[in-house]
Amino acid sequence: MKYYLVAGEASGDLHASNLMKSIARTDSSAQFRCFGGDLMQQAGGTLVKHYRDLAFMGFVPVITHLGTILGGAKLCFKDIKKWKPDAVILVDYPGFNLSIAKKVHRHLGIPVYYYISPKIWAWKSWRIRSIRNHVDAMFSILPFEVDWFRRHNYAINYVGNPTVDEITAFKADKNRKPPFEDDGRRVIALLAGSRRQEITRNLPVMLESIKDIDCIRPVLACAPGIEPDFYDSFIGNQEIEKVYGNTYGVLESAYAALVTSGTATLETALMGVPQVVCYKVPGGLLADLFRRFFIKVKYVSLVNLISFSEVVPELLGDDMNVENVKQYLNPLLSNTIERRMQLEGYTQMKNILGPAGAPDRAAKEIVNLLKKK
Repeated sequence: MKYYLVAGEASGDLHASNLMKSIARTDSSAQFRCFGGDLMQQAGGTLVKHYRDLAFMGFVPVITHLGTILGGAKLCFKDIKKWKPDAVILVDYPGFNLSIAKKVHRHLGIPVYYYISPKIWAWKSWRIRSIRNHVDAMFSILPFEVDWFRRHNYAINYVGNPTVDEITAFKADKNRKPPFEDDGRRVIALLAGSRRQEITRNLPVMLESIKDIDCIRPVLACAPGIEPDFYDSFIGNQEIEKVYGNTYGVLESAYAALVTSGTATLETALMGVPQVVCYKVPGGLLADLFRRFFIKVKYVSLVNLISFSEVVPELLGDDMNVENVKQYLNPLLSNTIERRMQLEGYTQMKNILGPAGAPDRAAKEIVNLLKKK
């Protein structure tokens, strides 16, 4: 059967590529075409357009590049119509993907499946109407989503979390090598986000926060597609090591971490590294008021959301400043109660997530649904 996948960022590219491999094992005749990235192409997909050509975050960047985004959506729909796949599989990336779902469902009648739900439980909950009307099946990777969707009259399946699979595979790789030699200092991992806007807001505060801490080794896990010169414009003369393409290796070597909210917080927890979640947004007090009134969840990090408790500290908006980062990071740099409590919370979170196997479970359900049709 023919599968058309759409992902809009680096994490979506990773998760979609693993799903494609699982589908190929389940359906030996599988063919793939995609909007995505290098990993989806390596997994056997014919790449129509790369996600970096459409990856814009924030109100102003989206508005200024609206023509590019709309043009990408138009190209995607026309390509789906021409190729006539048996199924369209959407991966996160809600603004773009929900518009594709609507057009495909209305005009082509091709089954639309969603792997990795848009975070409409946090905000923009009105998007549930579009999902009800235009998405045939949703495959969740976060256990708390099941109850939320069912309360909104849309049944979904929890298939497990693919980050568990990815880290399990990393740890099982006996040929893996550390990204640097151990020099006796405790490594502080810096994960400042995957997009330029996130890095611009968060990295300067992270760097300033660790300047006066002795006997540590700061290592920056660099995002794919972000050139070294961009990072150097913030680092200046500060002694910071940069590592590309081996975030898990950096985390495996780390004693503690400063992490921009997102999938990276979950990855850091699954690697057993105590962390401070840092997410600075523009707008100051206005942004904080917006968050309090419109964001519908108590926490923003996946670790806390999955655990239903504050396992890791979250510094958001104006709270993300040098003084606060130091206050929460310093206790994690020795064997303190704060450090031990985070590690205990990680164990409980892993139990909630369940075992590896998410892409395989999702692939089997998708193929079975198509066979029934």
